[in-house]
Amino acid sequence: MHTVKLLFFASLREALGRSEEIVEIPKGVNTVADLLSWQCQRNLKYQRAFSADKQIQAAINNQHVSSNALIIYADEIALFPPVTGG
Repeated sequence: MHTVKLLFFASLREALGRSEEIVEIPKGVNTVADLLSWQCQRNLKYQRAFSADKQIQAAINNQHVSSNALIIYADEIALFPPVTGG
């Protein structure tokens, strides 16, 4: 297992009622996509926040990454909905 700090922004923060948490990432959760899938399995609140129809963006240690990015060495992972301009 690997301990990581998750940061939640915008609608994720609102849906979860928190801006961050420290979690133990289970074995087999190696990429951002794996992490998002695992989040959906935690409980109904997380399932709603991270449902498959939402395109969650991620940054590992302050660097934007794709969903196939490895999280194995991450200290901090920021999760946020897509940013829109206007």
